[in-house]
Amino acid sequence: MINVILLGPPGAGKGTQAKRLEQKHELVQLSTGDMLRAAVASGSELGRQAKKVMEAGQLMPDDIIIAMIAERIDRPDTKKGFILDGFPRTTAQAKALDKMLAERGLKLDLVIELKVDDAVLVERISGRFACAKCGAGYHDLYQRPKIEGRCDRCGATEFVRRPDDNAETVKARLAAYHAQTAPILPYYAQRGVLRSVNGMADIDEVAAQIEALISELRPG
Repeated sequence: MINVILLGPPGAGKGTQAKRLEQKHELVQLSTGDMLRAAVASGSELGRQAKKVMEAGQLMPDDIIIAMIAERIDRPDTKKGFILDGFPRTTAQAKALDKMLAERGLKLDLVIELKVDDAVLVERISGRFACAKCGAGYHDLYQRPKIEGRCDRCGATEFVRRPDDNAETVKARLAAYHAQTAPILPYYAQRGVLRSVNGMADIDEVAAQIEALISELRPG
């Protein structure tokens, strides 16, 4: 069993790497957003509590999120381990998560920080656009369509950009990450589980760095 957290600012590639780990090691990716939606849809007691908070437009309390994660990791499909991507965001959440895992005889094996350069990340995210028809992804600098204005995959000629993929929004999200989430790095470093990889490398190289860290945990 391997339990992993991927940390890094928006656009660092956490989701992409989580999917690879999920497939290669049969780990379960725990997305707090997906869990919230599933809990609300199920109509469970936890789901009803979450729905009230969401309808009031308030931030979800830590205890509800921790309870949802606990409920999810109690299912049999997590027996080989899990990956958390985008949680915890604060030291209080990190401590609450550790406490909940300890109650189940579990622990975090690795907290992997994807280190990135803020300026490059702004360029990387603000340049993204996609085909409006099939969703194929492109970039102003790194991946333009082979024929200008025409999607390589389906031939459509309309493209869209996510409204939050602009330089100002990305800078604000990075500032929030550095203010709120970066302080949990010393907490995990103190616990001896924090490792860093170069998130600016290409996807395969980042995956290879993560694999090397996981192989250190495997006996023999």
